Amino acid sequence: MKLKSGMSIGSRRRSRLRTAAIAGVAAACAAALISPAPDASAADFYTPPSSFATEPGSVIRSQEIPLLLQIPGAPGQWPGTARKVMYTSTYQDGTPAAVTGTVVEPTAPWRGKGPRPTVVVGPGTIGQGDQCAASKMMSLPVSIDISKPSIGVNYTAPEMYYMLLNGVRVFVTDYIGMGTPGIHTYVNRSETGHAMLDGARAALRASGAPADAPVGFAGYSQGGGAAASAAELAATYAPELNVRASYAGAPPADLEKVIPAIDGSTIAGAIGFAINGLTQRYPEVADVVHRETNASGKAALKQISTSCIGDIIPAYGFQRTQNWTRTGETLSAVIARSPGVQKVVGEQRIGRLKPNAPVFLEGGLHDDVIPYGQVAQLAADWRAQGADVRFVTNPTPPILTKSIVNHVVPMLGTFLPGMEFVLGEFQK
Repeated sequence: MKLKSGMSIGSRRRSRLRTAAIAGVAAACAAALISPAPDASAADFYTPPSSFATEPGSVIRSQEIPLLLQIPGAPGQWPGTARKVMYTSTYQDGTPAAVTGTVVEPTAPWRGKGPRPTVVVGPGTIGQGDQCAASKMMSLPVSIDISKPSIGVNYTAPEMYYMLLNGVRVFVTDYIGMGTPGIHTYVNRSETGHAMLDGARAALRASGAPADAPVGFAGYSQGGGAAASAAELAATYAPELNVRASYAGAPPADLEKVIPAIDGSTIAGAIGFAINGLTQRYPEVADVVHRETNASGKAALKQISTSCIGDIIPAYGFQRTQNWTRTGETLSAVIARSPGVQKVVGEQRIGRLKPNAPVFLEGGLHDDVIPYGQVAQLAADWRAQGADVRFVTNPTPPILTKSIVNHVVPMLGTFLPGMEFVLGEFQK
């Protein structure tokens, strides 16, 4: 049916929802208050029991929590009912891992075909310390812990609120080692993908949804890599999931290209997140890092391992990793002359498996921390395997290079088209 203006009722509805989503996100950002450090009882939630169900996607425990501006305990509040969940995933060697996240059941009805779908959102780079976990910042998206000190920021609101307004269930993973014991394995391809896929399983179980209800994945930057990893691991790791679509914005698909791009930028400290995560899982990387870093480098990596994004920018912004090595080389140069480390970095490469559902992939032509070329290569790799890939190039011209402006601006421009793409696949 068409209106006189030529706009269909469905288009008009989507336009209203889009406007409402932007307004909701703006309200969330405007209300970003400061929360105190979590108390001991809250911390207990994140300590896994001595034994738990080993089947991936099992719900170990859950607890209702308020979202931003909600009254604790009041039922049926907009935009949905949230529960933080501890669930079972797997480390890269197949060992069970307890992971946390947040599932939100929307108050808005699902008006599409079939059962209510679920989108699993992978947060962008928010840190490596346990206090940075997204599930700890759902009621107040900014957290300051003066005991460390540390500043945490949860910016998953756009994806989450947009989907909730459209009646889509949302699950936001904290990833392995974020909030829970151990180091968060930042940009570890298999563990990131596992956390996303098992988050989908846990969301369906926690909500009592049909096992074959539609599922999608979404994220930008680190979250884009998580969504891309989940998309290509789904067929082998979680073949029972009814995956319909993924949105992967600016994914760090090739660390060999990404690490030198981040070096010297405002988020140079994020290289420490990656090195710490790789060191945790690969003894050969730990040996090289121990041998090649100087006292300053060792101290930086230790501090970064308990830091959030708000901490590393003032502490390490625009610094070069050559200050961390005994030879004065950058970490990229050290990796290049260390075959064992090169092999490990290569294992994190996304693009060697075929996604089993359509993917909306975005890259910024002048992105100053996530190189466009490696995103374009990911699109080519997937297409060569017969995958259904819509690759969008953001043309934003260079602005204050290395300030990450050219990384953030494309995110703002691609968020709506990416989420509309996933929503559209759910409605087919």
